[in-house]
This record gives sequence, structure tokens and C-alpha cells, in this order.
Amino acid sequence: MFAPGQEQLSKEEIQAGEAQANQAIRTAIAGGILLYLSPFAIDFVTKFL
Repeated sequence: MFAPGQEQLSKEEIQAGEAQANQAIRTAIAGGILLYLSPFAIDFVTKFL
């Protein structure tokens, strides 16, 4: 009738998950910044050439 609870994660598994989440967030932020700056970079290159 009642399902057993989930297994507890070890400290190493929690730290690995946090590191992976931090890397994903940093990658998403860097991608957003690059997408925001790309039109300015394209304009600069076309004026430079």
C-alpha cells in the first residue's frame, strides 16, 4: 500500500550533482551573454572588413 522511500544520496553524489548543476548554469549564462553580444560582434566585423 505504501511505497518505500527513496534511498539517501551520499555526500559524494550530492557534491557531484551540485557541481554538474553549477556547470550547467554557468554554461547557460555564458551562452546567453554570447547570444546577446553576437549582433554587436557581427556589426564590428562587417565594418572592419
